[in-house]
Amino acid sequence: MASIRASNVVPSSFPSSSSRCRREIMTVRATINMPKLRNGSSLSLPKLTTIGLVEELQLRSGYKNTTTTQFEKLSPSPKASDPMAIEKLYAIMEAVADRVEMHKNIGEQRNNWNNLLLTSINSITLTASLMTGVAAMGAGGAPLVALKLSSTLLYLAATGMLLVTNKIQPSQLAEEQRNAARWFKQLYEEIRTTVSIGAPNSNDVKEATAKVIALDRAYPLPLLGVMLKKFPKAVEPAVWWAPLQNRKTKGLGGRNNGNGWNGELEGEMREIVTVLNRKDKEDYLRLGKKALKLNKALAISGPLLTALAAFGSAFAGHGPWAVVLGVVAGALSTVVNAIEHGGQVGMVFEMYRSNAGFFELMQESIESNLEEREGERRENGELFEMKVALQLGRSLSELRDLTASSSIKGGANHEFASKLF
Repeated sequence: MASIRASNVVPSSFPSSSSRCRREIMTVRATINMPKLRNGSSLSLPKLTTIGLVEELQLRSGYKNTTTTQFEKLSPSPKASDPMAIEKLYAIMEAVADRVEMHKNIGEQRNNWNNLLLTSINSITLTASLMTGVAAMGAGGAPLVALKLSSTLLYLAATGMLLVTNKIQPSQLAEEQRNAARWFKQLYEEIRTTVSIGAPNSNDVKEATAKVIALDRAYPLPLLGVMLKKFPKAVEPAVWWAPLQNRKTKGLGGRNNGNGWNGELEGEMREIVTVLNRKDKEDYLRLGKKALKLNKALAISGPLLTALAAFGSAFAGHGPWAVVLGVVAGALSTVVNAIEHGGQVGMVFEMYRSNAGFFELMQESIESNLEEREGERRENGELFEMKVALQLGRSLSELRDLTASSSIKGGANHEFASKLF
Protein backbone atom coordinates (compact mmCIF):
# COMPACT_ATOMS: atom_id res chain seq x y z
CA MET A 1 0.00 0.00 0.00
CA ALA A 2 1.14 3.50 -0.80
CA SER A 3 0.12 6.40 1.31
CA ILE A 4 0.11 10.15 0.61
CA ARG A 5 0.23 12.48 3.58
CA ALA A 6 -0.80 16.12 3.23
CA SER A 7 -0.27 18.62 5.97
CA ASN A 8 -2.15 21.85 5.82
CA VAL A 9 -1.13 24.55 8.24
CA VAL A 10 -3.95 26.96 8.89
CA PRO A 11 -2.94 30.38 10.17
CA SER A 12 -4.52 31.66 13.32
CA SER A 13 -6.97 34.03 11.68
CA PHE A 14 -10.09 32.91 13.52
CA PRO A 15 -11.89 35.20 15.93
CA SER A 16 -10.55 35.17 19.50
CA SER A 17 -12.97 32.74 21.10
CA SER A 18 -10.29 31.17 23.26
CA SER A 19 -6.58 31.39 23.68
CA ARG A 20 -6.25 27.70 22.89
CA CYS A 21 -7.68 28.25 19.35
CA ARG A 22 -5.11 30.91 18.64
CA ARG A 23 -2.17 28.60 19.41
CA GLU A 24 -3.48 25.30 18.13
CA ILE A 25 -2.10 23.89 14.92
CA MET A 26 -4.20 21.25 13.31
CA THR A 27 -2.63 18.63 11.10
CA VAL A 28 -4.88 16.71 8.80
CA ARG A 29 -3.59 13.42 7.62
CA ALA A 30 -5.33 11.64 4.86
CA THR A 31 -4.43 8.22 3.69
CA ILE A 32 -5.43 7.23 0.20
CA ASN A 33 -5.23 3.56 -0.66
CA MET A 34 -4.09 2.98 -4.21
CA PRO A 35 -3.50 -0.28 -6.01
CA LYS A 36 0.02 -1.40 -6.59
CA LEU A 37 1.38 -0.75 -10.03
CA ARG A 38 3.06 -3.39 -12.04
CA ASN A 39 6.67 -3.04 -12.98
CA GLY A 40 7.08 -0.86 -16.03
CA SER A 41 3.61 0.61 -15.69
CA SER A 42 3.23 4.32 -15.60
CA LEU A 43 0.53 6.33 -14.05
CA SER A 44 -1.00 8.98 -16.31
CA LEU A 45 -2.85 11.81 -14.68
CA PRO A 46 -5.17 14.19 -16.56
CA LYS A 47 -3.77 17.55 -17.39
CA LEU A 48 -5.21 20.24 -15.17
CA THR A 49 -5.58 23.82 -16.24
CA THR A 50 -4.58 26.06 -13.42
CA ILE A 51 -5.02 29.74 -12.90
CA GLY A 52 -3.22 32.01 -10.54
CA LEU A 53 -4.32 32.40 -6.96
CA VAL A 54 -5.04 36.08 -7.43
CA GLU A 55 -7.24 35.43 -10.46
CA GLU A 56 -9.13 32.68 -8.64
CA LEU A 57 -9.79 34.91 -5.63
CA GLN A 58 -10.96 37.68 -7.91
CA LEU A 59 -13.39 35.39 -9.70
CA ARG A 60 -14.79 33.99 -6.44
CA SER A 61 -15.15 37.38 -4.77
CA GLY A 62 -16.61 39.08 -7.84
CA TYR A 63 -13.69 41.49 -8.08
CA LYS A 64 -13.33 42.95 -11.58
CA ASN A 65 -9.85 43.08 -12.97
CA THR A 66 -9.17 46.52 -14.35
CA THR A 67 -6.20 45.37 -16.40
CA THR A 68 -6.88 45.98 -20.11
CA THR A 69 -5.93 43.09 -22.34
CA GLN A 70 -4.49 43.43 -25.80
CA PHE A 71 -7.79 42.34 -27.39
CA GLU A 72 -9.71 44.99 -25.51
CA LYS A 73 -7.27 47.62 -26.72
CA LEU A 74 -7.87 46.64 -30.34
CA SER A 75 -11.67 46.41 -30.05
CA PRO A 76 -13.45 49.69 -30.86
CA SER A 77 -15.75 51.05 -28.22
CA PRO A 78 -19.41 50.98 -29.27
CA LYS A 79 -20.92 54.34 -30.16
CA ALA A 80 -23.85 55.55 -28.15
CA SER A 81 -27.10 56.07 -30.04
CA ASP A 82 -29.47 58.94 -29.41
CA PRO A 83 -32.96 57.52 -28.64
CA MET A 84 -34.66 60.71 -29.82
CA ALA A 85 -32.72 60.59 -33.09
CA ILE A 86 -33.87 57.01 -33.63
CA GLU A 87 -37.50 58.01 -33.04
CA LYS A 88 -37.16 60.90 -35.50
CA LEU A 89 -35.59 58.63 -38.12
CA TYR A 90 -38.48 56.19 -37.75
CA ALA A 91 -40.89 59.07 -38.28
CA ILE A 92 -38.98 60.09 -41.41
CA MET A 93 -39.09 56.49 -42.63
CA GLU A 94 -42.89 56.49 -42.28
CA ALA A 95 -43.11 59.71 -44.30
CA VAL A 96 -40.76 58.31 -46.96
CA ALA A 97 -42.79 55.10 -47.24
CA ASP A 98 -45.90 57.22 -47.75
CA ARG A 99 -44.12 59.23 -50.46
CA VAL A 100 -43.19 56.02 -52.27
CA GLU A 101 -46.82 54.89 -52.35
CA MET A 102 -48.05 58.32 -53.45
CA HIS A 103 -45.58 58.62 -56.32
CA LYS A 104 -46.26 55.06 -57.40
CA ASN A 105 -50.04 55.60 -57.54
CA ILE A 106 -49.79 58.97 -59.27
CA GLY A 107 -47.29 57.56 -61.76
CA GLU A 108 -49.75 54.82 -62.72
CA GLN A 109 -52.52 57.40 -63.00
CA ARG A 110 -50.50 59.63 -65.34
CA ASN A 111 -49.44 56.69 -67.43
CA ASN A 112 -53.15 55.91 -67.85
CA TRP A 113 -53.68 59.53 -68.86
CA ASN A 114 -51.17 59.11 -71.66
CA ASN A 115 -52.82 55.95 -72.99
CA LEU A 116 -56.39 57.26 -72.72
CA LEU A 117 -55.64 60.67 -74.22
CA LEU A 118 -53.68 59.11 -77.08
CA THR A 119 -56.53 56.73 -77.92
CA SER A 120 -59.22 59.38 -77.53
CA ILE A 121 -57.50 62.07 -79.60
CA ASN A 122 -56.63 59.67 -82.42
CA SER A 123 -60.18 58.31 -82.47
CA ILE A 124 -61.66 61.82 -82.60
CA THR A 125 -59.24 62.90 -85.36
CA LEU A 126 -59.88 59.84 -87.54
CA THR A 127 -63.64 60.19 -87.10
CA ALA A 128 -63.51 63.86 -88.10
CA SER A 129 -61.38 63.02 -91.13
CA LEU A 130 -63.86 60.34 -92.23
CA MET A 131 -66.81 62.68 -91.80
CA THR A 132 -65.05 65.32 -93.90
CA GLY A 133 -64.60 62.83 -96.74
CA VAL A 134 -68.21 61.71 -96.55
CA ALA A 135 -69.40 65.32 -96.53
CA ALA A 136 -67.41 65.99 -99.71
CA MET A 137 -69.22 63.13 -101.47
CA GLY A 138 -72.67 64.25 -100.29
CA ALA A 139 -75.31 65.79 -102.56
CA GLY A 140 -75.64 68.90 -100.39
CA GLY A 141 -78.36 70.20 -98.14
CA ALA A 142 -78.78 69.65 -94.41
CA PRO A 143 -76.81 66.36 -94.23
CA LEU A 144 -73.77 68.04 -95.75
CA VAL A 145 -73.95 70.94 -93.29
CA ALA A 146 -74.33 68.56 -90.33
CA LEU A 147 -71.30 66.50 -91.36
CA LYS A 148 -69.19 69.57 -91.98
CA LEU A 149 -70.14 71.11 -88.64
CA SER A 150 -69.57 67.87 -86.76
CA SER A 151 -66.16 67.27 -88.29
CA THR A 152 -65.10 70.85 -87.63
CA LEU A 153 -66.15 70.61 -83.99
CA LEU A 154 -64.31 67.31 -83.60
CA TYR A 155 -61.16 68.78 -85.07
CA LEU A 156 -61.34 71.79 -82.76
CA ALA A 157 -61.86 69.49 -79.77
CA ALA A 158 -58.86 67.41 -80.83
CA THR A 159 -56.79 70.59 -81.19
CA GLY A 160 -57.63 71.72 -77.66
CA MET A 161 -56.95 68.30 -76.19
CA LEU A 162 -53.63 68.12 -78.01
CA LEU A 163 -52.57 71.52 -76.70
CA VAL A 164 -53.22 70.41 -73.11
CA THR A 165 -51.64 66.99 -73.59
CA ASN A 166 -48.52 68.40 -75.23
CA LYS A 167 -48.20 70.96 -72.45
CA ILE A 168 -48.25 68.48 -69.56
CA GLN A 169 -46.59 65.53 -71.38
CA PRO A 170 -48.24 62.63 -69.45
CA SER A 171 -45.53 60.12 -70.39
CA GLN A 172 -42.85 62.42 -68.99
CA LEU A 173 -44.92 62.98 -65.84
CA ALA A 174 -45.19 59.22 -65.35
CA GLU A 175 -41.42 58.82 -65.74
CA GLU A 176 -40.83 61.56 -63.15
CA GLN A 177 -43.01 59.75 -60.63
CA ARG A 178 -41.29 56.43 -61.33
CA ASN A 179 -37.92 58.05 -60.70
CA ALA A 180 -39.21 59.70 -57.52
CA ALA A 181 -40.52 56.38 -56.20
CA ARG A 182 -37.15 54.78 -56.97
CA TRP A 183 -35.10 57.42 -55.14
CA PHE A 184 -37.48 57.49 -52.17
CA LYS A 185 -37.15 53.71 -51.88
CA GLN A 186 -33.37 54.08 -51.88
CA LEU A 187 -33.59 56.75 -49.18
CA TYR A 188 -35.81 54.47 -47.10
CA GLU A 189 -33.22 51.70 -47.25
CA GLU A 190 -30.42 54.12 -46.33
CA ILE A 191 -32.27 55.29 -43.23
CA ARG A 192 -33.10 51.74 -42.23
CA THR A 193 -29.45 50.75 -42.55
CA THR A 194 -28.42 53.71 -40.40
CA VAL A 195 -30.88 52.72 -37.70
CA SER A 196 -29.91 49.02 -37.86
CA ILE A 197 -26.12 49.05 -37.83
CA GLY A 198 -25.17 52.65 -37.15
CA ALA A 199 -25.31 55.01 -34.21
CA PRO A 200 -27.91 57.62 -35.26
CA ASN A 201 -27.57 61.17 -34.00
CA SER A 202 -29.00 64.59 -34.78
CA ASN A 203 -26.78 64.99 -37.85
CA ASP A 204 -28.31 61.88 -39.40
CA VAL A 205 -31.77 63.31 -38.79
CA LYS A 206 -30.86 66.61 -40.47
CA GLU A 207 -29.32 64.82 -43.43
CA ALA A 208 -32.35 62.56 -43.94
CA THR A 209 -34.73 65.52 -43.69
CA ALA A 210 -32.71 67.49 -46.25
CA LYS A 211 -32.83 64.55 -48.66
CA VAL A 212 -36.62 64.26 -48.33
CA ILE A 213 -37.09 67.98 -49.00
CA ALA A 214 -34.72 67.85 -52.00
CA LEU A 215 -36.68 64.97 -53.52
CA ASP A 216 -39.98 66.77 -52.95
CA ARG A 217 -38.65 69.78 -54.83
CA ALA A 218 -37.15 67.74 -57.62
CA TYR A 219 -40.30 65.69 -58.29
CA PRO A 220 -43.41 67.67 -57.28
CA LEU A 221 -46.77 65.92 -57.12
CA PRO A 222 -49.17 68.74 -58.21
CA LEU A 223 -49.37 70.04 -61.78
CA LEU A 224 -50.45 73.64 -61.40
CA GLY A 225 -47.75 76.12 -60.47
CA VAL A 226 -44.92 73.72 -59.59
CA MET A 227 -44.83 71.35 -62.56
CA LEU A 228 -41.38 70.88 -64.05
CA LYS A 229 -40.76 72.57 -67.40
CA LYS A 230 -41.32 70.06 -70.16
CA PHE A 231 -39.56 72.18 -72.81
CA PRO A 232 -36.62 73.90 -71.06
CA LYS A 233 -34.33 76.23 -72.95
CA ALA A 234 -31.23 74.33 -71.86
CA VAL A 235 -30.90 70.63 -71.09
CA GLU A 236 -29.36 70.06 -67.68
CA PRO A 237 -28.98 66.93 -65.53
CA ALA A 238 -31.80 66.21 -63.12
CA VAL A 239 -30.90 67.06 -59.50
CA TRP A 240 -32.78 65.28 -56.72
CA TRP A 241 -30.21 65.22 -53.89
CA ALA A 242 -29.36 67.70 -51.15
CA PRO A 243 -26.29 69.87 -51.84
CA LEU A 244 -23.08 68.20 -50.76
CA GLN A 245 -20.61 70.13 -48.64
CA ASN A 246 -17.89 71.60 -50.82
CA ARG A 247 -14.56 71.24 -49.06
CA LYS A 248 -11.67 72.71 -51.03
CA THR A 249 -8.68 70.92 -49.54
CA LYS A 250 -5.68 69.03 -50.79
CA GLY A 251 -5.68 65.31 -51.42
CA LEU A 252 -3.46 62.74 -49.80
CA GLY A 253 -1.02 62.51 -52.67
CA GLY A 254 1.18 59.45 -52.31
CA ARG A 255 0.67 59.08 -48.58
CA ASN A 256 -1.42 56.35 -47.01
CA ASN A 257 -3.58 57.94 -44.34
CA GLY A 258 -5.66 54.93 -43.44
CA ASN A 259 -9.39 54.34 -43.82
CA GLY A 260 -8.78 52.45 -47.05
CA TRP A 261 -7.52 55.52 -48.97
CA ASN A 262 -4.16 56.03 -50.63
CA GLY A 263 -2.69 57.93 -53.54
CA GLU A 264 -3.44 55.14 -56.02
CA LEU A 265 -7.13 55.05 -55.10
CA GLU A 266 -7.33 58.85 -55.32
CA GLY A 267 -5.90 58.77 -58.82
CA GLU A 268 -8.33 56.03 -59.79
CA MET A 269 -11.32 58.08 -58.60
CA ARG A 270 -10.11 61.17 -60.44
CA GLU A 271 -9.83 59.20 -63.68
CA ILE A 272 -13.39 57.94 -63.20
CA VAL A 273 -14.65 61.51 -62.80
CA THR A 274 -12.84 62.47 -66.01
CA VAL A 275 -14.40 59.60 -67.96
CA LEU A 276 -17.88 60.36 -66.57
CA ASN A 277 -17.63 63.98 -67.68
CA ARG A 278 -16.10 63.27 -71.05
CA LYS A 279 -18.20 60.30 -72.10
CA ASP A 280 -21.24 59.25 -70.07
CA LYS A 281 -22.78 62.51 -68.88
CA GLU A 282 -21.93 64.36 -72.07
CA ASP A 283 -23.45 61.62 -74.21
CA TYR A 284 -26.76 61.58 -72.34
CA LEU A 285 -27.00 65.36 -72.42
CA ARG A 286 -26.47 65.23 -76.18
CA LEU A 287 -29.19 62.60 -76.58
CA GLY A 288 -31.46 64.62 -74.31
CA LYS A 289 -31.09 67.67 -76.55
CA LYS A 290 -32.07 65.61 -79.60
CA ALA A 291 -35.09 64.14 -77.82
CA LEU A 292 -36.15 67.62 -76.69
CA LYS A 293 -35.93 69.03 -80.23
CA LEU A 294 -37.95 66.15 -81.61
CA ASN A 295 -40.56 66.51 -78.89
CA LYS A 296 -40.89 70.25 -79.55
CA ALA A 297 -41.40 69.70 -83.27
CA LEU A 298 -44.03 67.03 -82.68
CA ALA A 299 -45.80 69.10 -80.00
CA ILE A 300 -46.15 72.01 -82.42
CA SER A 301 -47.03 69.93 -85.50
CA GLY A 302 -49.93 67.99 -83.94
CA PRO A 303 -52.21 70.91 -82.94
CA LEU A 304 -51.23 72.83 -86.11
CA LEU A 305 -52.34 69.97 -88.33
CA THR A 306 -55.66 69.49 -86.53
CA ALA A 307 -56.32 73.23 -86.76
CA LEU A 308 -55.67 73.15 -90.53
CA ALA A 309 -57.92 70.09 -90.82
CA ALA A 310 -60.70 71.97 -88.98
CA PHE A 311 -60.33 74.87 -91.42
CA GLY A 312 -60.51 72.53 -94.42
CA SER A 313 -63.53 70.64 -93.11
CA ALA A 314 -65.39 73.91 -92.56
CA PHE A 315 -65.02 74.73 -96.29
CA ALA A 316 -65.69 71.24 -97.59
CA GLY A 317 -67.75 71.44 -100.78
CA HIS A 318 -66.18 74.72 -101.89
CA GLY A 319 -63.39 73.09 -103.80
CA PRO A 320 -61.10 70.07 -103.81
CA TRP A 321 -58.41 71.86 -101.80
CA ALA A 322 -60.67 72.03 -98.72
CA VAL A 323 -61.42 68.32 -98.80
CA VAL A 324 -57.76 67.42 -99.26
CA LEU A 325 -56.75 69.71 -96.41
CA GLY A 326 -59.45 68.39 -94.09
CA VAL A 327 -58.71 64.70 -94.72
CA VAL A 328 -54.94 64.67 -95.20
CA ALA A 329 -54.14 67.06 -92.34
CA GLY A 330 -56.30 64.99 -90.00
CA ALA A 331 -54.54 61.77 -90.99
CA LEU A 332 -51.10 63.34 -90.56
CA SER A 333 -52.11 64.67 -87.15
CA THR A 334 -52.95 61.13 -86.07
CA VAL A 335 -49.51 59.92 -87.13
CA VAL A 336 -47.73 62.77 -85.32
CA ASN A 337 -49.73 62.18 -82.15
CA ALA A 338 -48.98 58.46 -82.26
CA ILE A 339 -45.25 59.12 -82.61
CA GLU A 340 -45.12 61.72 -79.85
CA HIS A 341 -47.29 60.10 -77.19
CA GLY A 342 -47.32 56.49 -78.36
CA GLY A 343 -43.53 56.57 -78.62
CA GLN A 344 -43.40 58.50 -75.31
CA VAL A 345 -40.79 60.96 -76.52
CA GLY A 346 -41.25 63.03 -73.36
CA MET A 347 -40.47 59.97 -71.24
CA VAL A 348 -37.31 59.33 -73.28
CA PHE A 349 -36.15 62.92 -72.69
CA GLU A 350 -36.74 62.58 -68.94
CA MET A 351 -34.87 59.27 -68.91
CA TYR A 352 -31.82 60.88 -70.57
CA ARG A 353 -31.99 63.82 -68.16
CA SER A 354 -32.23 61.47 -65.18
CA ASN A 355 -29.28 59.35 -66.35
CA ALA A 356 -27.17 62.48 -66.73
CA GLY A 357 -28.18 63.43 -63.19
CA PHE A 358 -27.10 60.02 -61.93
CA PHE A 359 -23.59 60.57 -63.28
CA GLU A 360 -23.60 64.09 -61.87
CA LEU A 361 -24.39 62.66 -58.43
CA MET A 362 -21.54 60.14 -58.74
CA GLN A 363 -19.17 62.91 -59.71
CA GLU A 364 -20.15 65.10 -56.75
CA SER A 365 -19.90 62.16 -54.36
CA ILE A 366 -16.37 61.28 -55.54
CA GLU A 367 -15.20 64.88 -55.47
CA SER A 368 -16.67 65.41 -52.00
CA ASN A 369 -14.55 62.54 -50.66
CA LEU A 370 -11.43 63.62 -52.51
CA GLU A 371 -11.70 67.20 -51.26
CA GLU A 372 -11.85 66.08 -47.63
CA ARG A 373 -8.38 66.51 -46.14
CA GLU A 374 -8.68 64.08 -43.26
CA GLY A 375 -8.89 60.51 -44.48
CA GLU A 376 -10.76 59.38 -41.38
CA ARG A 377 -13.65 61.69 -42.24
CA ARG A 378 -14.04 60.15 -45.67
CA GLU A 379 -16.13 57.14 -46.46
CA ASN A 380 -14.07 53.97 -46.22
CA GLY A 381 -11.98 53.74 -49.38
CA GLU A 382 -12.47 50.02 -50.07
CA LEU A 383 -16.23 50.27 -49.50
CA PHE A 384 -16.49 53.39 -51.64
CA GLU A 385 -14.57 51.78 -54.50
CA MET A 386 -16.90 48.78 -54.39
CA LYS A 387 -19.96 51.05 -54.48
CA VAL A 388 -18.65 52.98 -57.47
CA ALA A 389 -17.90 49.75 -59.33
CA LEU A 390 -21.39 48.36 -58.69
CA GLN A 391 -23.07 51.61 -59.70
CA LEU A 392 -21.20 51.49 -63.00
CA GLY A 393 -21.99 47.81 -63.54
CA ARG A 394 -18.36 46.74 -63.30
CA SER A 395 -16.24 44.50 -61.13
CA LEU A 396 -13.29 45.92 -59.22
CA SER A 397 -10.83 44.54 -61.76
CA GLU A 398 -12.81 46.05 -64.65
CA LEU A 399 -12.94 49.39 -62.86
CA ARG A 400 -9.17 49.40 -62.40
CA ASP A 401 -8.66 48.40 -66.04
CA LEU A 402 -10.84 51.35 -67.07
CA THR A 403 -8.80 53.83 -65.08
CA ALA A 404 -5.54 52.30 -66.28
CA SER A 405 -6.58 52.56 -69.94
CA SER A 406 -7.93 56.10 -69.52
CA SER A 407 -4.64 57.28 -68.03
CA ILE A 408 -2.95 56.38 -71.32
CA LYS A 409 -3.30 59.11 -73.95
CA GLY A 410 -6.32 58.31 -76.10
CA GLY A 411 -6.86 54.99 -74.36
CA ALA A 412 -10.41 55.67 -73.17
CA ASN A 413 -11.74 57.58 -76.18
CA HIS A 414 -14.17 54.81 -77.10
CA GLU A 415 -15.08 53.36 -73.71
CA PHE A 416 -17.84 54.56 -71.39
CA ALA A 417 -17.56 54.29 -67.62
CA SER A 418 -21.02 52.77 -67.13
CA LYS A 419 -22.14 49.42 -68.49
CA LEU A 420 -25.72 49.75 -67.20
CA PHE A 421 -27.21 52.62 -69.22
